[in-house]
Formats: sequence, structure tokens, C-alpha cells
Amino acid sequence: MKAAPIRTLIVDDEWMVRAMLRTIMEAAPDITVAGEAADGIEAVGLAGTLRPDVVLMDIRMPRGDGLTATERMARLPSPPHVVVLTTFDLDEYVHAALRNGAVGFLLKDASAGDMLAAVRSAARGDAMISPRVTRRLLRTFTDPAPTPHTEAERRLAVLTGKEREVLIALGGGLSNAEIASLLYMSEATAKTHISRILTKLTLTNRVQAAILALRAGLLD
Repeated sequence: MKAAPIRTLIVDDEWMVRAMLRTIMEAAPDITVAGEAADGIEAVGLAGTLRPDVVLMDIRMPRGDGLTATERMARLPSPPHVVVLTTFDLDEYVHAALRNGAVGFLLKDASAGDMLAAVRSAARGDAMISPRVTRRLLRTFTDPAPTPHTEAERRLAVLTGKEREVLIALGGGLSNAEIASLLYMSEATAKTHISRILTKLTLTNRVQAAILALRAGLLD
């Protein structure tokens, strides 16, 4: 049986950006655009009625910012997977959006292929962190007063050796399939390791795990 297409909600206050994203999404046979919103308030309403699988969420919008919208969507009965849309150098609130439930990020100048890959990864719960910008993003958007190096290391002490290897690969921007290939395990096993890592570290998503790994010096 053919899988249902990934229902995507596009949120951006610029109609040209929405049009570009719609064109890219609709060119893929496994993705459909469920709707568009020009601000965070409209986006939360549509997320509740349309129940998209993935939301491409801009941050800076004049009426209802993406940060607040992401937090509100996370409280919905069946919350969508939110991928933050960012121009990178300007969106200082991206780290807060990730803490509020976003599963990843997507640069607005990313290629069409990367945009489609981000949506597909988010739909699987396997948010894509592009290796091209992972370290710069994490270093830029961690807290102004980050967790001390030793404190981050202490938190990671609960992980097994294999889980630390998976965490390092995750922090390097690898998908579940890539982690599985690198560490000679099945994709299901890689996903199980990641789930256990998040549970042990009381984290919500992969990006938070990558930030902690960076602070502990694992990605240096």
C-alpha cells in the first residue's frame, strides 16, 4: 500500500517565500502542502484544524512570531513536527524555538533537495541537522551562559559507550540511516539508541542532544 503523502504547513510572512516553498514541496510525489499561514497566530489555528505532519516555521513575523507559535503547537493533542526556517545570522531566537519543541532547522538558502530531505526527516521524527552548518549553528545559538564543560560531561556519564558514539554521530548531523551505517547497526537499533539517549538525558529532541554533546567537548 502506498504511504500517505506528508502533509506540510508553510508559515512565513513573505508570500514569495511561501510560493517558493510550495513549488518545491508540490514537486515531490510524497509531500503535499496542506496549507499556508502568514503569521504565528494563523499557523496555530491551521495546525489545529489541518493537523499537518510537518510545519515549516519562520521565526520573525509581524503578527504572532514563530517562537510562540512553536511552543503552542507543541501543546496540541497531536503536535506536528516543526522545522524552523531561518536566515541563520539574523534569527537569534532559533535556539529558543528548538527548546520549545522544534525538531530541527532549515536555512532559507538551502537547496531544494535539502528542503525536501528536511521535511521527510522531520516526518520520520529524524530531524536533519545539516553537517555544513551544525557546529556554527550550535555555537551561535546556545545559551549566553552555557552549561559548564564539566557539568555537561557529568550529565553524559549515564550513557553507555555505544550511546556516546551515537550521540557524537548525531551531533555531526547524521541521520538515523547514516548513523546505522557508520556504527554497523540496523537503523532500528540506531533509532532505539537515540530514544534512550534523549530519555536518559531528559531532553526533548536531537538538537538539544547535539548542543549538550558540543558543551561536553564531544564535537570539538
